[in-house]
Amino acid sequence: MSLTAAVLGAGYFAGFHHEAWDRMEGVTLIGVANRTVDKARATGFPAFASLEALFDAVGVPDIVDVATAPRTHVAAVQTALAAGCRMIICQKPFCDDIDQARQLTEDAAAVGAHLVIHENFRWQPWYRALKAAMDRGDIGTFHQGNFRMRPGDGQGPGAYLDRQPYFQTMPKFLVHETAVHWVDTFRWLFGPVHAVYADLRQMNPAIAGEDAGYILFDHGQGVRSVFDGNRLLDHKTEHHRLTMGEALIEGTGGTLRLKGDGSVWLRKFKSMEETAVLAPYTGGRFGGDCVFRLCEHVARFLRGEGVLENTARDYLKVLEMEEAIYKSSETGCRQEVTP
Repeated sequence: MSLTAAVLGAGYFAGFHHEAWDRMEGVTLIGVANRTVDKARATGFPAFASLEALFDAVGVPDIVDVATAPRTHVAAVQTALAAGCRMIICQKPFCDDIDQARQLTEDAAAVGAHLVIHENFRWQPWYRALKAAMDRGDIGTFHQGNFRMRPGDGQGPGAYLDRQPYFQTMPKFLVHETAVHWVDTFRWLFGPVHAVYADLRQMNPAIAGEDAGYILFDHGQGVRSVFDGNRLLDHKTEHHRLTMGEALIEGTGGTLRLKGDGSVWLRKFKSMEETAVLAPYTGGRFGGDCVFRLCEHVARFLRGEGVLENTARDYLKVLEMEEAIYKSSETGCRQEVTP
C-alpha cells in the first residue's frame, strides 16, 4: 500500500521529519509547506507557503505531519481536518495549554481522524531495549528508575541560539519543552502515575524559563521513578545530545543501565559483571533514528499493522501531569494525578 505524506515546517527539527519520510519505503513526501516559502524550497521537495496551498496544488495526503512551533499547532491541525485528512501527526509541545489540546482531540474524534503526537523518545532504540528487558523479567520485580538529563547545552547568553533560539523565551522550558519526553517515557516504561512532586529552578539568567529540577513520580505499590534534569551540566559521552543523559532501572533481580553512547547493560543481583543488552548506537541520526521509527509506526498502522501509540487522547494524561508538576513546584506540595 503506497502512502503520501506532507510536512508543515522547514525549521531545524522539521528537517528530521523530511528526511524520515523521504527514505521510507512505500511513502512519498509530496510537499513541504512553510510560511517562509524560500525555506521550504531549500528542502528540495515541492514547496508551498501554506497547507492550503499544498492541498490545492497536490491534493490532501494520507498523512499530514505538523512540525512547527507550538503556537501554530491548533490552526494547522484544524486546517488538515477541514481538508479531510484522517491521519495527522503533531509535534510536541502539543498546543499552548491543556484546554486547547482537549478541544483539538475532540475535533479530530468528531470527524473520525487519527491525531498522533510526535513524542518520539519512547521510540529511541535504548528505551525499546529497556522495555523489552523489563518485560522479559531480566531484573525481576521493578522497584525504581531514574534518569539524569545532562545535555550540557544550556550555559551562557548564547544557549540554544544555534539550533532553537525560541527556547530562550519560553516561560516554561525544562518541563514543557524537554522533560515532557520522560513524563511520557516513564509512563510507558513504569506504568501509570498516581502522584508527582517537583522542585524546579532557573539556573541560566539568559533564558526566561526553568532549566533544572527534580521530579519524583509515584507509580503506586511502592514503585517510584525520578527525573533529575540540568541542561547546563554534561555527562560522560562523546555526543551529549544522543541520549541526553544516563538512566538506571532497578529491580529485585538486577539493574539495567543506559549509557550516553546508547548502550544498555544488565547487571544481575549480587553480580559484579555487566552484560550488554544493546550495543552503542553508531547510526549518526538524532535520538537513534526515533523520528523515523515513530513515522514508520504510523505508516504501518495505516497498512493495518499494530496498535497506534502516541494518540492525542492518551497524551492528554502527559499534559495533565505536566500541569501537576508545575503546580507542585510552585506550592512545594505533592500533587495527586489520575492514572
